[in-house]
Amino acid sequence: MSANRFVALLRAINVGGRNLISMADLRDAFEAEGYSNARTYIQSGNVIFESDEARSSLEKELEAMLERRLGVELVVVVRSHSQMRNIVAKSPQGFGEEPELYHSDVIFLKSPLSPKGAMGVVKLREGVDQVWTGTSVLYFARLSARRTQTKMGTIVGTPEYQLMTIRSWGTTTRLLGLLDER
Repeated sequence: MSANRFVALLRAINVGGRNLISMADLRDAFEAEGYSNARTYIQSGNVIFESDEARSSLEKELEAMLERRLGVELVVVVRSHSQMRNIVAKSPQGFGEEPELYHSDVIFLKSPLSPKGAMGVVKLREGVDQVWTGTSVLYFARLSARRTQTKMGTIVGTPEYQLMTIRSWGTTTRLLGLLDER
């Protein structure tokens, strides 16, 4: 039986000079803990890896491991290969297909935060922002020409924001591609 493929999405690393972690150190930490075929993608904390463990236990285990090995307390959101496939496949029609017109992001939610709970803190600027709910995610698009006027930043100070991590649509689809390559 082969191991299951996952992606770990680390929240708030290498942003604004805080929580600086090299991708080599991150990959080495995963491998040293027995997670196989660890591979990082860009500097924002995305790790593709394989494990026989259940996804439900991985988030807490990875958070504890990263604090122990790298000395940084982080929020980790884990999605399985099939979950990532569904997130991409079930995106709103046309989502991410016009990057010159819309800046599109996927907001990954960590349990117990639900899409309904997350929507309670999302504010939209008419004519700029659009949001859709998905399974354990929000899809957020803003008009590129007016993206400095977005209300997306209003979620930052909320308690719910601590259970979210955001990836661009391009990064999300690339992560699925990396999962597919294995």
